[in-house]
Amino acid sequence: MLTALLFDLDGTLTDTDTLHLQAFRQLLHDHDGRELTQEQFDAQVSGRANGELFAELFPLAGASERQALADRKEALFRDLSPALQPMPGLLRLMDHARAWNIGMCVVTNAPRLNAEHMLTAMGLGDRFEHVLVAEELERPKPDPLPYLTGLQRLEAVAGEALAFEDSLPGVTAASRAGIFTVGVATTQTPERLLAAGARLVVEDFNDPALWELIKTMHG
Repeated sequence: MLTALLFDLDGTLTDTDTLHLQAFRQLLHDHDGRELTQEQFDAQVSGRANGELFAELFPLAGASERQALADRKEALFRDLSPALQPMPGLLRLMDHARAWNIGMCVVTNAPRLNAEHMLTAMGLGDRFEHVLVAEELERPKPDPLPYLTGLQRLEAVAGEALAFEDSLPGVTAASRAGIFTVGVATTQTPERLLAAGARLVVEDFNDPALWELIKTMHG
């Protein structure tokens, strides 16, 4: 039985990492002339919640300054993304979920302003029952709490759910919540996603292996 689909947002519903990298590069350059490579971004930044990340990036800054820097970076990102394309196959999967009365929830480490912006930019602002923002909970990903909360909101159990994630913190969170986690290979290699706990890795939502899994779960 398949009763719930839980989706990360950045890099999973839409491929945004290049835009986030541009925003971080501009912020760091303007702040203190720092550079940020693609490799550093993939390993140290992608998928992480801002609270912990900005404390690490700006260890000498106070809490209010770090929050201002985070807000500036997210504003830069929103300026770079007035329109976004859903990942291939996403609308097909969402239509399937609606036809089968499968609950859908977004579980993201992004701030709420960004989450609402991205969903609207994809034309999906009203398609999800819940949009869970991890920073509004006690612990963000890689802790399983955001996904456990998502299951509660959908009144679902882990064994009847699928989670979709592109980042290592996200895969860790979803798999630790006991959910069959599908890695979407937009920002990490399949090997890294599998090592973090993904049980299947796909290129996008049209992947035949995903649809075979869904068919199996339908029974």
